Amino acid sequence: MAQHATITWTGDQAVAEIERAAAHGLASWAEAVLTESNAHVPLDEGTLERSGVAQVDGNELAAAVDYDTPYAVRQHEDMQARHAPGRSAKYLENALNSTRESGPELVATAIRRATGG
Repeated sequence: MAQHATITWTGDQAVAEIERAAAHGLASWAEAVLTESNAHVPLDEGTLERSGVAQVDGNELAAAVDYDTPYAVRQHEDMQARHAPGRSAKYLENALNSTRESGPELVATAIRRATGG
């Protein structure tokens, strides 16, 4: 006796869901970097801190954290500048480095949740 089975391929749908989940995980990572960076960004009036944004391009699966003031780069790069206690140059670079292990796990967790894994 012959048996028959019907298989429905949903690979494109699965890939799209994984990409959406990866973008969500990248957004979580970018927000974690921004939060950590804001804890150390040089602080006078708070303008630099308030200018910080985390963004994700879901099509490219890329994330960015940016500070949008004319002096953001100078404050980040000037290792000789004086800052309030707990505040420092390299605030963004250090924040990214401190999330190098936890960030990818945020992405992986988002993908696992989306795929039931």
